[in-house]
Amino acid sequence: MIIMAVDFGDARTGIASCGKSELMASPVCVIAEKDFDQCIAKTAEKAKELRAELIVVGYPKNMNGTIGERAEKCQLFAEKLEALTGITVKLWDERNTTVSAHGYLNDTNTRGKKRKAVVDAVAATIILESYLGYRKSSGEK
Repeated sequence: MIIMAVDFGDARTGIASCGKSELMASPVCVIAEKDFDQCIAKTAEKAKELRAELIVVGYPKNMNGTIGERAEKCQLFAEKLEALTGITVKLWDERNTTVSAHGYLNDTNTRGKKRKAVVDAVAATIILESYLGYRKSSGEK
């Protein structure tokens, strides 16, 4: 199944995807858009372009597992994206993915403008890898 992952942000939204084999998540792009509805529209266009069959949106719960304002905004984003595309959208716990993405970029010595340009796509890739691991271990299809 082609799965697209989204790391939604107020200014930049990272996109990653995997092919039908679900073996590997890869960064696709970063959508630079501050307008909420325009970001949803551009994300929907990317989903159609990638022929996504499922979309996973990062769900930034608080460290204690509660739902805060940011998670509520991601939930609304996911609901509107599903309504616009007709593609099933799942929320996926993304705690620490951006921190992990910065760690990966530190390891590869990616700095400055280049880092800012890719960190959200790397975070989306981490979200998707986590979800793919869950699908594999749970047998979910």
